[in-house]
Amino acid sequence: MKVLVTGGAGFIGTNLVKALLGAGHQPSVLDDFSTGLSSNVAGLGVEIFEGSLEDLKLVERAARGVDAIAHLGARGSVPRSIKNPLATHSVNATGTLNVMQAARTHGAQVIFSSSSSVYGSNEELPKNEKMWTSPMTPYAASKLAGEGYVEAYQSSYGVPVSAFRFFNVFGPWQRPDHDYAAVIPKWIWKAMNNQSIEVFGDGTQSRDFTYVGTVVKVLLDALENKKTWHGPLNLAFGNRITLNETIDILQKQFPSLDVKYIEQRKGDVLHSQSNPEMLRQIFPGVTPVNFEVALLETIDWLKSHSRSIVGGPKVLD
Repeated sequence: MKVLVTGGAGFIGTNLVKALLGAGHQPSVLDDFSTGLSSNVAGLGVEIFEGSLEDLKLVERAARGVDAIAHLGARGSVPRSIKNPLATHSVNATGTLNVMQAARTHGAQVIFSSSSSVYGSNEELPKNEKMWTSPMTPYAASKLAGEGYVEAYQSSYGVPVSAFRFFNVFGPWQRPDHDYAAVIPKWIWKAMNNQSIEVFGDGTQSRDFTYVGTVVKVLLDALENKKTWHGPLNLAFGNRITLNETIDILQKQFPSLDVKYIEQRKGDVLHSQSNPEMLRQIFPGVTPVNFEVALLETIDWLKSHSRSIVGGPKVLD
């Protein structure tokens, strides 16, 4: 199977590319290397298309001859989108439209990565796929726009689609060292370097953290078995953990860890938790890795491999 992975040099993309290779498939990568690292995919023998999702001609060229497109490429981060909403829209919404147009042209299945942030101000827990959405940030709005284009191309042109809403994915190959790094790798990195970690708010905020290895198993299953459906599917298992509980685990590994609580950030959702019923129905063979086990594996991986993923683009804009 030939699979184009957009954002294939990024965190989840790198994990998926390696899993595809391990399963005997032929992945290729489209990435602008604005946050992903070329070293992540160097030496793997995969074809690399360097450029932006905003370039329709490039996207269509990269998609030529593939069986599927795993569309993981995006301009991430809520704070980053608040700082520059137009850039976020252009990559995440228009870029997704370009991917769907290329998939339509070449007859490819599409795996689409949306975000739990689309639920926004909807405070009901746990979240199921039928609930109303209410984006609170440009990032969330851009992901919801992408969902709209994915569904429209499925309905209008018959493009086979597997759309997921990711919930706080973490694990190996996730960069810890730039301004918009996700909370878990950033905290581990600071702890490793004897620096204080910052908590926005009082730490009672909760997240449905999902290990990247579990996410990749689901994506690979969807690709290999051509599983498609209409509408988005939550990719998380309902295992809600507070930030303070996460810190407790970290402090077992880093007893001198210093924690500073500061003012909550604008646009942050307080609580996130998925109802995994639909996910378990479609992917009954996938069992999530226990959070503490996954966190310890991530710590071990960063201790051993951090030099391979730090020192990349600063991601300042």
